[in-house]
Amino acid sequence: MKKNCIFVTGATGFIGSAIVKELIEAGHEVLGLARSSAAAELLAAAGAQVHCGDVEDLDSLRRGAQASDGVIHTAFNHDFSRWKENSENDRRAIETLGQALMGSGRRLVVTSGTAIVSATPGQLATEETKIAITSSEVPRVASEEAADAIIARGADVSVVRLSPTVHGEGDHGFVPMLIKTAREKGVSAYIGDGQNRWSAVHRVDAARLFVLALDKGEKSARYHGVAEEAISFRAIAEAIARGLGVPARSLSPEEAADHFGWFAHFAALDAPSSSALTRERLGWTPVHPMLLDDLANAGYFTTAPAGRS
Repeated sequence: MKKNCIFVTGATGFIGSAIVKELIEAGHEVLGLARSSAAAELLAAAGAQVHCGDVEDLDSLRRGAQASDGVIHTAFNHDFSRWKENSENDRRAIETLGQALMGSGRRLVVTSGTAIVSATPGQLATEETKIAITSSEVPRVASEEAADAIIARGADVSVVRLSPTVHGEGDHGFVPMLIKTAREKGVSAYIGDGQNRWSAVHRVDAARLFVLALDKGEKSARYHGVAEEAISFRAIAEAIARGLGVPARSLSPEEAADHFGWFAHFAALDAPSSSALTRERLGWTPVHPMLLDDLANAGYFTTAPAGRS
């Protein structure tokens, strides 16, 4: 096996499939994790080698990492009814991958999110902002806790924190969930004045960042997949309203709890984030459409959300 063979988990997912393409175009070979025959067929068609297994099958992860010269870990079960369990599964996956690469000088790139970074109110979270919460408060923090634990033991690990919305054709994340709710309720809602902020990045720009983190990143570094630092939630809600032909409306926090259900927490999220250090250190420059342009042109109003990558 050549020395540029990269093991990718989540290799047929929304972001992972774009990473596979970017890796191959950059001259790497790809070994993609496949948990079904359909996934295996997609990987083979993309020009990747197939490694049969599952993100919860730790032995399959170990074997994939040992057979590679680096790992990009994007697989995560996004079933919110099992959020804590899925986050702990991710912790175990990261620990397994890190252990398999320990002492080899081969890099593991882990996926996290900018939304879990606690910044001073009114300021952007940066790559150097420390997470002020634990996984007992927000389960998704488990991924960075696992990364820190294996870094402390000597593993070469970088972390890519993605924006709350990674958008593009085939998106099955937060924005499609908002569209589904607006379609069902007949109104696209925001909370209060709607000036809470999300960051965003296009999936292909995010994929390119993972490859740069693998090839040029530094041990223990955090990189931010952020093309747009701060889009108001109201602007997103109004774009959805235009796309569906429904009204946009402000809701009180109490009304929002009924309208959004479990998603109300995310609808109220104020998480502006910067990628200035990432751009400087890796030479990363987002070039693909911004979120509101993508909402108008990437088929968002004809697709439905899915659950796992």
